[in-house]
Amino acid sequence: MIAQIPLPLPTSSRLGRADFIVGPGNRAAVTLIDSWPDWTAPAAVLYGPSGSGKSHLAGVWAERAKAAVKHAADLATVAPDVPLVIENVDAAPLTHEAETVLFALLERGQKMLLTAHEPPAAWKPNLPDLRSRYDSLLAFPLWAPDDALLEALAKKLFADRQLAVPDAVIAQMIRYLERSPGALRDFVAKADAAALAAKKPVTTALIRDLLDRD
Repeated sequence: MIAQIPLPLPTSSRLGRADFIVGPGNRAAVTLIDSWPDWTAPAAVLYGPSGSGKSHLAGVWAERAKAAVKHAADLATVAPDVPLVIENVDAAPLTHEAETVLFALLERGQKMLLTAHEPPAAWKPNLPDLRSRYDSLLAFPLWAPDDALLEALAKKLFADRQLAVPDAVIAQMIRYLERSPGALRDFVAKADAAALAAKKPVTTALIRDLLDRD
Protein backbone atom coordinates (compact mmCIF):
# COMPACT_ATOMS: atom_id res chain seq x y z
CA MET A 1 0.00 0.00 0.00
CA ILE A 2 1.18 3.56 -0.73
CA ALA A 3 1.37 5.97 2.18
CA GLN A 4 -1.07 8.83 1.92
CA ILE A 5 -0.37 12.42 2.97
CA PRO A 6 -2.89 13.22 5.71
CA LEU A 7 -5.40 16.01 5.16
CA PRO A 8 -7.25 17.81 7.97
CA LEU A 9 -10.59 16.15 7.20
CA PRO A 10 -13.22 15.38 9.83
CA THR A 11 -13.31 11.87 11.23
CA SER A 12 -16.41 9.96 10.18
CA SER A 13 -16.87 6.53 11.76
CA ARG A 14 -18.72 4.08 9.56
CA LEU A 15 -21.29 2.37 11.75
CA GLY A 16 -23.38 0.20 9.45
CA ARG A 17 -23.63 -3.57 9.78
CA ALA A 18 -21.30 -4.06 6.82
CA ASP A 19 -18.67 -1.95 8.59
CA PHE A 20 -18.52 -4.13 11.70
CA ILE A 21 -15.44 -6.35 11.83
CA VAL A 22 -16.38 -9.94 12.70
CA GLY A 23 -13.94 -12.26 14.47
CA PRO A 24 -14.01 -15.29 16.75
CA GLY A 25 -14.44 -13.13 19.86
CA ASN A 26 -17.60 -11.34 18.69
CA ARG A 27 -19.19 -13.75 16.23
CA ALA A 28 -21.90 -14.88 18.67
CA ALA A 29 -22.88 -11.27 19.37
CA VAL A 30 -23.09 -10.50 15.65
CA THR A 31 -25.18 -13.62 15.08
CA LEU A 32 -27.58 -12.38 17.77
CA ILE A 33 -28.02 -9.03 16.02
CA ASP A 34 -28.39 -10.68 12.61
CA SER A 35 -31.05 -13.07 13.94
CA TRP A 36 -33.46 -10.28 14.97
CA PRO A 37 -36.44 -10.54 15.30
CA ASP A 38 -36.13 -14.29 15.88
CA TRP A 39 -34.66 -14.04 19.37
CA THR A 40 -35.28 -16.77 21.93
CA ALA A 41 -35.76 -14.19 24.71
CA PRO A 42 -37.01 -10.59 24.75
CA ALA A 43 -33.79 -9.11 26.18
CA ALA A 44 -30.09 -9.71 25.64
CA VAL A 45 -26.77 -8.20 26.70
CA LEU A 46 -23.63 -7.23 24.78
CA TYR A 47 -20.60 -6.80 27.01
CA GLY A 48 -16.95 -6.00 26.52
CA PRO A 49 -14.33 -3.24 26.98
CA SER A 50 -14.56 0.26 25.63
CA GLY A 51 -14.10 0.33 21.86
CA SER A 52 -15.08 -3.30 21.33
CA GLY A 53 -18.12 -2.42 19.24
CA LYS A 54 -21.02 -2.64 21.69
CA SER A 55 -22.52 0.69 20.69
CA HIS A 56 -21.86 -0.03 17.02
CA LEU A 57 -23.83 -3.28 17.14
CA ALA A 58 -26.47 -1.74 19.40
CA GLY A 59 -26.93 1.01 16.83
CA VAL A 60 -27.38 -1.56 14.07
CA TRP A 61 -30.03 -3.33 16.16
CA ALA A 62 -31.73 -0.05 17.11
CA GLU A 63 -32.15 0.80 13.43
CA ARG A 64 -33.55 -2.62 12.60
CA ALA A 65 -35.86 -2.80 15.63
CA LYS A 66 -36.78 0.89 15.51
CA ALA A 67 -35.63 1.07 19.11
CA ALA A 68 -35.12 4.08 21.36
CA VAL A 69 -31.64 4.46 22.86
CA LYS A 70 -31.30 5.26 26.56
CA HIS A 71 -28.42 5.52 28.99
CA ALA A 72 -28.99 3.29 32.02
CA ALA A 73 -28.24 6.13 34.45
CA ASP A 74 -30.98 8.24 32.83
CA LEU A 75 -33.73 5.64 32.83
CA ALA A 76 -37.16 6.99 33.62
CA THR A 77 -40.67 5.99 32.63
CA VAL A 78 -40.66 4.70 29.06
CA ALA A 79 -43.46 3.90 26.64
CA PRO A 80 -44.60 0.27 26.79
CA ASP A 81 -43.83 -2.05 23.90
CA VAL A 82 -41.17 0.24 22.43
CA PRO A 83 -37.92 -1.69 21.83
CA LEU A 84 -35.03 -0.21 23.78
CA VAL A 85 -31.26 -0.06 23.75
CA ILE A 86 -30.03 0.57 27.30
CA GLU A 87 -26.36 1.54 27.32
CA ASN A 88 -23.75 1.16 30.07
CA VAL A 89 -25.79 -0.76 32.62
CA ASP A 90 -22.74 -1.31 34.83
CA ALA A 91 -20.96 2.03 34.24
CA ALA A 92 -22.02 3.40 37.63
CA PRO A 93 -24.40 2.41 40.42
CA LEU A 94 -27.93 3.02 39.16
CA THR A 95 -30.37 5.13 41.14
CA HIS A 96 -33.28 3.44 42.85
CA GLU A 97 -35.58 4.96 40.22
CA ALA A 98 -33.50 3.63 37.33
CA GLU A 99 -33.32 0.15 38.88
CA THR A 100 -37.07 0.15 39.47
CA VAL A 101 -37.74 1.08 35.85
CA LEU A 102 -35.29 -1.54 34.58
CA PHE A 103 -36.87 -4.22 36.77
CA ALA A 104 -40.33 -3.33 35.45
CA LEU A 105 -39.07 -3.52 31.86
CA LEU A 106 -37.55 -6.96 32.41
CA GLU A 107 -40.66 -8.14 34.23
CA ARG A 108 -42.98 -7.29 31.38
CA GLY A 109 -40.73 -8.74 28.72
CA GLN A 110 -39.86 -5.51 26.95
CA LYS A 111 -37.72 -6.08 23.88
CA MET A 112 -34.30 -4.73 24.88
CA LEU A 113 -30.62 -4.83 24.11
CA LEU A 114 -28.40 -3.87 27.05
CA THR A 115 -24.70 -3.00 26.90
CA ALA A 116 -22.10 -3.21 29.64
CA HIS A 117 -18.41 -3.70 30.30
CA GLU A 118 -18.86 -6.83 32.41
CA PRO A 119 -21.23 -9.82 32.10
CA PRO A 120 -24.50 -9.63 34.05
CA ALA A 121 -23.16 -11.97 36.73
CA ALA A 122 -20.74 -9.19 37.73
CA TRP A 123 -23.38 -6.46 37.97
CA LYS A 124 -24.23 -5.34 41.50
CA PRO A 125 -27.82 -4.16 41.80
CA ASN A 126 -29.12 -2.57 44.98
CA LEU A 127 -32.64 -3.74 44.23
CA PRO A 128 -32.66 -7.40 45.37
CA ASP A 129 -35.22 -8.53 42.80
CA LEU A 130 -32.94 -7.46 39.96
CA ARG A 131 -30.35 -10.10 40.80
CA SER A 132 -32.39 -13.00 39.46
CA ARG A 133 -33.42 -10.98 36.40
CA TYR A 134 -29.79 -10.20 35.59
CA ASP A 135 -28.79 -13.85 36.05
CA SER A 136 -31.41 -14.98 33.53
CA LEU A 137 -30.30 -12.63 30.74
CA LEU A 138 -28.72 -13.94 27.57
CA ALA A 139 -25.25 -12.38 27.37
CA PHE A 140 -22.79 -12.20 24.49
CA PRO A 141 -19.16 -11.08 24.82
CA LEU A 142 -17.26 -8.90 22.40
CA TRP A 143 -13.53 -8.88 21.98
CA ALA A 144 -11.04 -11.69 22.14
CA PRO A 145 -8.22 -9.99 20.25
CA ASP A 146 -6.19 -11.89 17.69
CA ASP A 147 -3.82 -10.32 15.18
CA ALA A 148 -6.26 -10.52 12.26
CA LEU A 149 -8.99 -8.67 14.16
CA LEU A 150 -6.58 -6.07 15.52
CA GLU A 151 -5.20 -5.41 12.05
CA ALA A 152 -8.67 -5.09 10.55
CA LEU A 153 -9.71 -2.71 13.32
CA ALA A 154 -6.59 -0.56 12.86
CA LYS A 155 -7.23 -0.32 9.13
CA LYS A 156 -10.84 0.70 9.76
CA LEU A 157 -9.79 3.35 12.28
CA PHE A 158 -7.33 4.82 9.80
CA ALA A 159 -9.90 4.61 6.99
CA ASP A 160 -12.38 6.51 9.17
CA ARG A 161 -9.79 9.30 9.15
CA GLN A 162 -9.35 9.10 5.35
CA LEU A 163 -5.87 7.61 5.77
CA ALA A 164 -4.28 4.67 4.00
CA VAL A 165 -1.17 3.28 5.69
CA PRO A 166 1.31 0.54 4.75
CA ASP A 167 0.69 -2.94 6.13
CA ALA A 168 4.09 -2.71 7.84
CA VAL A 169 2.80 0.22 9.90
CA ILE A 170 -0.22 -1.77 11.02
CA ALA A 171 1.94 -4.78 11.92
CA GLN A 172 4.30 -2.62 13.95
CA MET A 173 1.44 -1.10 15.92
CA ILE A 174 -0.08 -4.49 16.70
CA ARG A 175 3.26 -5.84 17.85
CA TYR A 176 3.93 -3.19 20.47
CA LEU A 177 0.61 -1.69 21.59
CA GLU A 178 -1.57 -2.95 24.41
CA ARG A 179 -3.94 -5.48 22.89
CA SER A 180 -7.15 -3.60 23.55
CA PRO A 181 -9.51 -1.76 21.20
CA GLY A 182 -9.32 1.39 23.32
CA ALA A 183 -5.52 1.51 23.16
CA LEU A 184 -5.59 0.99 19.39
CA ARG A 185 -8.22 3.71 18.89
CA ASP A 186 -6.26 6.21 21.01
CA PHE A 187 -2.99 5.46 19.23
CA VAL A 188 -4.52 5.89 15.76
CA ALA A 189 -5.83 9.31 16.85
CA LYS A 190 -2.37 10.21 18.17
CA ALA A 191 -0.68 9.05 14.95
CA ASP A 192 -3.13 11.05 12.84
CA ALA A 193 -2.50 14.19 14.91
CA ALA A 194 1.28 13.74 14.71
CA ALA A 195 1.18 13.25 10.94
CA LEU A 196 -0.94 16.36 10.48
CA ALA A 197 1.39 18.41 12.68
CA ALA A 198 4.44 17.22 10.73
CA LYS A 199 2.62 17.41 7.36
CA LYS A 200 3.84 13.89 6.62
CA PRO A 201 2.16 10.56 5.96
CA VAL A 202 1.70 7.96 8.69
CA THR A 203 4.85 5.88 8.24
CA THR A 204 6.70 3.15 10.10
CA ALA A 205 9.21 5.79 11.27
CA LEU A 206 6.45 8.00 12.68
CA ILE A 207 4.85 5.02 14.46
CA ARG A 208 8.22 3.97 15.87
CA ASP A 209 8.81 7.51 17.17
CA LEU A 210 5.41 7.57 18.88
CA LEU A 211 5.98 4.14 20.41
CA ASP A 212 9.37 5.25 21.71
CA ARG A 213 7.78 8.30 23.34
CA ASP A 214 5.20 6.10 25.05
